[in-house]
Amino acid sequence: MGSRGAFEIGTERIGPGSRRTIDLPVSVLSDHTPVTLSVHVVHGRRPGPTLFVSAAVHGDEVIGVEIVRRLLRTPGIDALQGTLLAVPIVNAFGFMNHSRYLPDRRDLNRSFPGSAQGSLAARLANIFLQEVVLRSNYGVDLHSAAIHRTNLPQVRISPDKPETMELAAAFGAPVILSSALREGSLRQVAAQSNIDILLYEAGESLRFDENAVRTGVTGILRVMHQLGMIPGKRVSKPKAIPIRSNASYWQRAPAGGLLRAFKTIGEEVTKGSVLGIVADPFGDAETEICADYGGLIIGRTNLPVINEGDGLFHIARISKADNAEATIDSLAIQLEADPLFDEDDII
Repeated sequence: MGSRGAFEIGTERIGPGSRRTIDLPVSVLSDHTPVTLSVHVVHGRRPGPTLFVSAAVHGDEVIGVEIVRRLLRTPGIDALQGTLLAVPIVNAFGFMNHSRYLPDRRDLNRSFPGSAQGSLAARLANIFLQEVVLRSNYGVDLHSAAIHRTNLPQVRISPDKPETMELAAAFGAPVILSSALREGSLRQVAAQSNIDILLYEAGESLRFDENAVRTGVTGILRVMHQLGMIPGKRVSKPKAIPIRSNASYWQRAPAGGLLRAFKTIGEEVTKGSVLGIVADPFGDAETEICADYGGLIIGRTNLPVINEGDGLFHIARISKADNAEATIDSLAIQLEADPLFDEDDII
């Protein structure tokens, strides 16, 4: 392979074999403090694909920020083929305020493609799309559950895209969930430009979860190896085949009251399984919560105080041939045993 040119982003040029953080102007706060979209560019000496990794599109989803931090400190990342665009905090407004949303109460992940002359959300979406996403061939967007909920590590992809499924399988999260594209989402706009995006969901907002973080770092490095960006000698393959699901549903509260949960994420349930009990504060009435269909619990509420109709357990439909709990246990053991992702190797 021959020499390559500099990578251009904003008004900056990053030469091959170098890395730098670029601050793209977004807005100015009411007290005149400037706000930027910070992108760390690792531009390899040798040609290859461009991959973006983004986190905190929802400002309170901090697990992705830690995943990006560890990724950028991984030994040997400077020697990659191609270009890595790492954006640890897309929604700096929400991040500073511990909020999912922007100051105008808009959800950034429903604001794409945005506009340079639109609302604050539209402008941020437009800058991120134009300067990062559309300059990439692939992307990994990191998320966690909404506040007061938690998610089992999982990768969500668009249906009917074989290459995306191959990348998701290489990532090695316990579950791959095919989910429809939502209007205004980053995945929808990227798909229109034929850019494959893996959406990683794990843990809960405003909290760290070591297993979720390690799964994310490991998964991104596996994807980079799959794309030919880094060698495979330090990247282990998943020791179990991820569980695949094409449908999921929320088991909702049949009554309001206090929830006593009997099941949690990563547990397989059958139709009719008792997931928990809702009781009124006096203990006069108790209502069992039973699974409408069998599957694997991939998300659940953390709140014991619930209202009728609240989503309590997110259950993915899976094949009867899958041994879901064995798969999750195997992948968890591998994460604990893999020396590459020990803190001593990363920090």
